[in-house]
Amino acid sequence: MRAVALITGSSRGIGRGIALDLARRGAHDLMIHYGTNITAAEETRAACLKAAGESARVEIVQGDIGQDADRQHVIDAVWQRFGRLDLLVNNAGVAPEVRADLLDETEESFDRLMAINLKGPFFLTQRAASLMIDSTPLEDLPRAVVNVSSISAFAASTNRGSYCISKAGVGMMTRLFAVRLASAGIGVFEIQPGVIETDMTAPVKAKYDALFANNFVPINRWGTPHDVARCVAAIAFGEFPYATGQVFHIDGGFHIRAL
Repeated sequence: MRAVALITGSSRGIGRGIALDLARRGAHDLMIHYGTNITAAEETRAACLKAAGESARVEIVQGDIGQDADRQHVIDAVWQRFGRLDLLVNNAGVAPEVRADLLDETEESFDRLMAINLKGPFFLTQRAASLMIDSTPLEDLPRAVVNVSSISAFAASTNRGSYCISKAGVGMMTRLFAVRLASAGIGVFEIQPGVIETDMTAPVKAKYDALFANNFVPINRWGTPHDVARCVAAIAFGEFPYATGQVFHIDGGFHIRAL
C-alpha cells in the first residue's frame, strides 16, 4: 500500500517542487491542491504521473484554504479518492496584494493574509489529523504534518507586516500540534524557506539579485523549490524518528547571525 500525501498550493512554485520530488521517489499517491489556476494544477499532475509512472495515483482538488467549506471539501476529496492520509504539507500561502507600509496596511489585506496563511492551515490540520488517526499507520512510512512558513517568521519587513505575522503564527501552530499529535505518532515540522526562485518572488528578483551580488547569505545563491522539497522528503520518509516541532532553515544560512 502506498502512502497518501496532500500538498496544498501545489500547482506551482514550492508546492509543485514538493509534489514532483515525492512523485519521483515513488512511495506516495498525491493529492494536488490548487486555489484558482486549474491549468497549472493539471500540468503538475501530468508531470507527477510522468515522474512516478502510470501506476501512481495523482488527483487534483480545488479549494480556498481560507474558507471552512472548501477545507472540508479538500479533506473529503482525499478520503473519497484515497481512503487515507499520511502526509499533509501546508504550503498554500499568499503575499500581500499591495506592499504597504505598516502604518498604511488595511484591515481587509490583514484579514486575507491571516485567513489563507494561518487560519486555513490551522483548521485544515485539525481535519487532516483526524483523518490520519483514522488511517492504519504504514509500517515503513510515518505520518507527518509539514508547515511551510518563511524567514519572514523572524525577519521583520515593515512593508508586509501581516505576512510576517502570519508566518510567525505558523511557527507556534507547529509547536502546538507537535505536542498534541505526538501521542498519535504524527510528527509536525516547520520549514522556513529563504529567498526561493518562484512566481511569488519574481516581482522582487532585481532586488535580490543585487543582494546576492554582495554576498547576501553564506550559501550565496537563490534557493529552489527542489531545495525545500528534499527537506520535505526526508520528513516523509521518516529520517527524523525522534524529532517533532523541529524548524528546518532552508535559507542558505540567512538565519545565522555572524560577526
